[in-house]
Formats: sequence, structure tokens, C-alpha cells
Amino acid sequence: MYVLIVESPGKVKKIQSILGSGWKVAASVGHVRDLPVKELGVSLPDFKPEYQPTDRGKDVLKRLAALVKTAEAVYLATDPDREGEAIAWHLQDALKLKKPLRASRPNLAPHDGLCPLPRIRVHKP
Repeated sequence: MYVLIVESPGKVKKIQSILGSGWKVAASVGHVRDLPVKELGVSLPDFKPEYQPTDRGKDVLKRLAALVKTAEAVYLATDPDREGEAIAWHLQDALKLKKPLRASRPNLAPHDGLCPLPRIRVHKP
């Protein structure tokens, strides 16, 4: 089974129906980690950031970790902007993904024919 992680839960059902039974599509629902609220958020002296799951992110990471555990390959398909890249990085780090693949495509919208498969670009590391 292949796992494709997107940002928006609204895209999951449509992409799942297009990709078929060999795939499991799940959503990160945006950011899953952040710096702590009541602490500095970095360790001294090297200033390494100390991230913690957000309240919603705890459940999302737990659900995604169970999915990726048995996956043949994991594709991170976040939006093609800085925020999407940050979300993909946090997912890779928090889920301890060794070799995730990146997939990108234009946003799914009703006016684009709802046929994203031919336009999905897979980026190998």
C-alpha cells in the first residue's frame, strides 16, 4: 500500500477515488507541530529548535504514524508554497520518515476537471 499525505481533508475523498485501492490518502489538516508557548523553544548552546505537537497535531500524528508504519512508500503532497514545504518537513521529521517522496500538483478545484492524476509530479530525493 502507498500512502499519500495532503494538507486538506477536503481533498482526501476525491483523490482516494482517483488513485484506487492500492493507495491510502490522508490529511495532515495543516501544521502538526509548533514551538512551545511557555518556553524559549530552542536548546542552548546550539539553538536547535524544540518542536512539540499542537493539540490537534497529536491525534493527527498518531493516526498518520499508524498508516505509514505498513506503507510501501509515503508521498508528501502538501501545497507548493513555503507553508506547504514547512508542513512536509515537520511531517517527515515527526513521523521519522527515512525516504519520503514528494508529489506536487495544482490545487484541486471544481473548475479543473477533477482529474489530477495525469498532472501529479513525483519528486524523488
